[in-house]
Amino acid sequence: MIMKENHQIDDLDRRLLRALQADAGLSHEALAEKVGASPASCWRRIRALEKAGILRAPVRLVDPERVGRGVSVMLQVRLKSHAMDLRQVFESFLRGRPEIMECHSMSGEWDYLMRIVVADVADYERFLMRDLLANPNVATSASHFALSQVKYTTAVPV
Repeated sequence: MIMKENHQIDDLDRRLLRALQADAGLSHEALAEKVGASPASCWRRIRALEKAGILRAPVRLVDPERVGRGVSVMLQVRLKSHAMDLRQVFESFLRGRPEIMECHSMSGEWDYLMRIVVADVADYERFLMRDLLANPNVATSASHFALSQVKYTTAVPV
């Protein structure tokens, strides 16, 4: 499998990627033991995977419910215009909204699909009515409230 900067991933790289996706806080020694390599080799490979753009910044995941953001909404948006300059302005607006966890430009009937986390329905209504629908390029939207989370992962299969 060839990646950015022609970095070829081998079995050890895959083991490293799986281990780091499960626990990015592992020490080099613990990681080396887990994947069956030396700490120095792990360190070099991690640096190479970072340089190739395969590994991004390590982060800690926050439980949304425990910080008062327990309502998850899937939001579809259709734009009035697909002019490049208007889309760029709209996407800049989206990037600046902390409640938007993910946003994907879509093919098909809707232009964007977003995952939003908010404190409650009133919080979502404020965001939707005051901010999103007030945007002059938004034609319409459809909201879908998540009843429960059946599966959630940040780990990419490697």
